[in-house]
Amino acid sequence: MRTKVFYAFLGVFLTGVLFGVVFSILSPSSAENLFSNLRQFFGGVVEENTDKFGLFAFIFLNNSRVAVICALGGLLFGIVPAGILFFNGFIVGIVIKYFNAQGESLAKILLAIIPHGIIEIPAFAVAGLGGVEWYLELINGEGSLGERFLSGFRKSMKMLALSLIMLLVAAFVEAYVTPVIASVV
Repeated sequence: MRTKVFYAFLGVFLTGVLFGVVFSILSPSSAENLFSNLRQFFGGVVEENTDKFGLFAFIFLNNSRVAVICALGGLLFGIVPAGILFFNGFIVGIVIKYFNAQGESLAKILLAIIPHGIIEIPAFAVAGLGGVEWYLELINGEGSLGERFLSGFRKSMKMLALSLIMLLVAAFVEAYVTPVIASVV
């Protein structure tokens, strides 16, 4: 069960990527406006001269917040983490198409996304899976409602802890490693 839900979450992310690319092809001006708004929002939070550690801390704290939402939202049948993963995929799809349309090579774009994304996206799936496990324990577990709640909570928090460790590594890679790799191409 766990493996199927985990892969389903990853599939939802990839579906979001596809939808983002298709959206960008069908409505390039809307995609560019959305991308511009995101860039303006994050540009206001992370300035050009932000040092690598500041960027690392920002990325980790932001992604940790999202992971907590995934874990707690997993209690709602997995809908919240699936939505978060789809939306993240959608944005990735728009980013890929946007930069490719600006003349960036697909190789460089993927090298700017994959090194940290290969850790970050599964981390969100793990956090969401923890919430789903909590939900399943509540409805299928043994003992009183309180016992099932606590048992599910413990399982969810273990998975959230794993997710946070993964996100710490992903933030390090995104702040320190990805820029070096992406600059090679």
